[in-house]
Amino acid sequence: MPRRNITILIFAIAISWLCYQRASRNRYAQSLADAMNIVETSYINDVEPRVLFEGAMDGMIGKLDPYSGYTSPEEFNQFQQQLEGEFVGIGIVVDHDTEHGRLGVAESLIGKPAYMAGIRQGDAIIAIDDKETRSINLRDAVGMIRGKAGTSVKLRVLKGGEGEPIEYVLDRATIPLETVLGDARDSTGKWVYRLASHPRIGYIRIFDNFGERTTDEFSAALASYRQPGQQIDGLILDLRYNRGGLLEAARDICDMLLDKGTIVTTRGRHQRLVREYVATPGTELPPDIPLVVLVDRLSASASEIVAAALQDNDRGVIAGQRTWGKGTVQNVINLEGGKSAIRLTIGSYHRPSGKEIHKWKGAKDSDDWGVRPDPGLESLISNQTNELIILARRRRDYIRWDELTTPLAGSKLAPGDSPADPPSSSTSPPIPVADSDDAPPSPTTSLDTQAATAARQDPVTVDPQLNTAVNYLSKSVTRRDP
Repeated sequence: MPRRNITILIFAIAISWLCYQRASRNRYAQSLADAMNIVETSYINDVEPRVLFEGAMDGMIGKLDPYSGYTSPEEFNQFQQQLEGEFVGIGIVVDHDTEHGRLGVAESLIGKPAYMAGIRQGDAIIAIDDKETRSINLRDAVGMIRGKAGTSVKLRVLKGGEGEPIEYVLDRATIPLETVLGDARDSTGKWVYRLASHPRIGYIRIFDNFGERTTDEFSAALASYRQPGQQIDGLILDLRYNRGGLLEAARDICDMLLDKGTIVTTRGRHQRLVREYVATPGTELPPDIPLVVLVDRLSASASEIVAAALQDNDRGVIAGQRTWGKGTVQNVINLEGGKSAIRLTIGSYHRPSGKEIHKWKGAKDSDDWGVRPDPGLESLISNQTNELIILARRRRDYIRWDELTTPLAGSKLAPGDSPADPPSSSTSPPIPVADSDDAPPSPTTSLDTQAATAARQDPVTVDPQLNTAVNYLSKSVTRRDP
């Protein structure tokens, strides 16, 4: 057979195979469309095509693994705002008060519209734009409170959950979300990144997630230790309750603390190396300052990358409890012109040692996954203690630094001087002073009352994991004089 004919035959076979593959894919797509049409026309009740589409997407992507999924337009907008580190609203965090069937204010962000109007943690929202919150689920309530910047929302609020309701009309604004927090705020509302009862110990929390603002905020926190008279003897990096976020932010945090070494590698199908992230020379914290990273069972993804990189490169020790074990890479793929998206798992994270972070289905506790505390630094806590820590910390965030600077007698770290307050700002609101309550909690005292008492005390007295970190640093540090 002439060479020309052989070439034509091979080309025809290739085209036929490609057409078959495309037809096979289109066959499933057509079946899906047929099923949606049948449901839309024959189901006993009317069904919006959008509902069917989103249900199909949820089912298809959700079958893959727990971290792949479809994100609807409404959820995608919130997802983007979270990563960007800001949202439009009035500056409150709400939860559902199951006891009274209404909306509760879990947190009122200092300096934001709700806070400036007088709304505080513990208040109850009984109506939003005259619609009672009893009849609104939490997701819809959040959507009603948020909106476009410059528009207003009307809230009917019970102060402390009791008494006569008060009406507030609040203008929505763009609210920047802080992800890097300290132990307490100074008189101008700015964080002080050290423990009030142990001022020679630096304390930085990366709370909830790693977002686009986290890198700059963390760099600013480290810079505070380079100010005259503000040197520290050791640092606690608290990554508890942090569910992850941007890989780039986690990489940057590690790069500020590591002078060299691998930070993390990502691998795709068949364990193929996709990328290796390596620390660049230079650090923003002197390498001789001992570092403790606090993690718990909710620390996941980006927080596990940071903890693993610092542990494997011998830059810090890990205290607390074993992390969640979420080490897969999700790619966010926009759909519908950027209005919705799918989160698709495309790879996995490997720590510098080469071990995987992810806890795959069927993994045993004895397997290598997540990040384990260093020997002697594991600290397990009960659910009740965990809840008390959270409640006490939430209250403590509203108490000024100068109300808390009472170093423990006999502390192994020299207390040093309290940090000077930065220049006052007319735009920074004062921090409210908590009511004094020095009576120790009894076993019958409610958790809220115990939290109110613990909020003013040295947090190591209520937080065993933080106590473990402080004790380690107390034994390890060398005093750094200004």
